[in-house]
Amino acid sequence: MSTTQRGWELPLSEAQLDRLTKDMDEAHRETLPAMRAGAAALTEQVRDADGPADRGRRSFLLGAGGVGAAFVLAACSSGKGSSSSSAPTDLESPAVAAKAETYTGDLRIVALAVALENQAVGAYKATLAAAKAGKLGTVPPAVASFVTKAMAQHTDHAQAWNAVLTNAGKPAITNVPLSNQAQVTAALGKAKNVGEVAALALQLEDQAAETYLFATSNVKSQGAIETAATIAPVEAMHAAILHFVLGQYPVPDAFLPVNKAAKTSLLTV
Repeated sequence: MSTTQRGWELPLSEAQLDRLTKDMDEAHRETLPAMRAGAAALTEQVRDADGPADRGRRSFLLGAGGVGAAFVLAACSSGKGSSSSSAPTDLESPAVAAKAETYTGDLRIVALAVALENQAVGAYKATLAAAKAGKLGTVPPAVASFVTKAMAQHTDHAQAWNAVLTNAGKPAITNVPLSNQAQVTAALGKAKNVGEVAALALQLEDQAAETYLFATSNVKSQGAIETAATIAPVEAMHAAILHFVLGQYPVPDAFLPVNKAAKTSLLTV
């Protein structure tokens, strides 16, 4: 085990964490062809769609809420949660829908996906910068390796989703147009050790995985379903490893819950 200068201890060996990270990276690489194929199919389906009126009724827009108050740096649960039957059914207001009119229908879902991926990339990048500046105490090399790999994978996911936007004639999203971004940034800035950062990262990974899972059951575009279904397991692997880093055994649920899934009202574009 490796102890930091801030009272945090890595609860597994670095060799174990390195093996988990390697397995995660191999799984990600295996999904890349299917992910890109799904994104290409989604591009064609968006182009061929009848119009935003049809796409606008996607029930994915119902998405789950609750993320605004979720970003507190505290110990995360062991992975247990409610089943997929807990999916919310609150409709978004016209004011919220108008705010994101640049991206409508399936493209609005894609925009949310890009924003979530960019948010994760930014969080991991900030973690590496804080570690380099000595703000997190002594960071085990295996932790830095995991963070680097996870960040690269989120970058790949964002690029796949952005390709759909640009091929549909929409602007790519290169920032984090989410209303909770300020909270995430503030929480990262307050983190004093790897454990606190890992707790926040786990919330982001859970949100992404559950958002994609919710999408697979609620969008109608086959390309969107395929892309989301391909990415979701990788995000879940990120979360599982973070549970280990936090000293929590990631006991799997019979069904991954969706109560932490993001909804498109988080978008500020």
